[in-house]
Amino acid sequence: MAHPLWGADQGAVIRSLLAVVAGALTVAALVTESGTATGQARCGVDVAGNGGYSYAGHQATDRGHGARAIITLTREAFVASGGHVAGWVGVGGPGQGPNGEDAWIQVGIAAVEQTPPFLYAEVTRGGRYPQLIILERELQVGKSRSVAVLEMAGRPGVWRVWVDGRPATKPIRLRGSSGRWAPIATAETFNGGKVQCNRFSFRFERVSVSHGPGGAWRTFESGHRFLDGGNKLRALATRPQAERTSRQLLSESRTPRPYAFLASS
Repeated sequence: MAHPLWGADQGAVIRSLLAVVAGALTVAALVTESGTATGQARCGVDVAGNGGYSYAGHQATDRGHGARAIITLTREAFVASGGHVAGWVGVGGPGQGPNGEDAWIQVGIAAVEQTPPFLYAEVTRGGRYPQLIILERELQVGKSRSVAVLEMAGRPGVWRVWVDGRPATKPIRLRGSSGRWAPIATAETFNGGKVQCNRFSFRFERVSVSHGPGGAWRTFESGHRFLDGGNKLRALATRPQAERTSRQLLSESRTPRPYAFLASS
């Protein structure tokens, strides 16, 4: 995936392994809301000056030691040739490592052209190209996954990806990362460099930030919203449980748990 460098004055992205391997995944699969003209212009190749990438999501108010969420692709995605869509949580970004190196770790659900959705992790360390790790292939539309990136207790700068409460990767060292990054939860779309719009809808629930290594989880609080390319963000539940009314608590089994939002095209 491309990874946004979030900040008040920065929107730079880098091209990642996910875009590069999209074609290969499509070939492997073969072997073994409609857009208006205005909407297409918004998500065309030059949207926001970033070569076809756009986002819909949030960055936390504070730095943390982990990010987690329940992510669901709520409807079948339409993806342009050579493009992708993804919903993910993660930390880090371009220039966020030691000496201004690119460094990040993220986990989420993605889809590319003519390929079923898949669960993935991506790791970038200084001087290395992003590493894409396929965690689960052929993930059904509407199937949720609880995902997290978390710094390990007693091992500063060492992270793991978690899926449904279980570790999904070996320990991953990201030099100089401990407590430095504000977590991100976002949907991302890349149109393959074509004047064509992808279609997607990702639901994020129980988005949380770990305020200590090992999992000191608290409800996510958005400090920065990013939204471009004609994408949409809809809040589903934003207040922590203690601030909700008794009627809201009684109906909680039927509604998303905070922090929750829908990111769509």
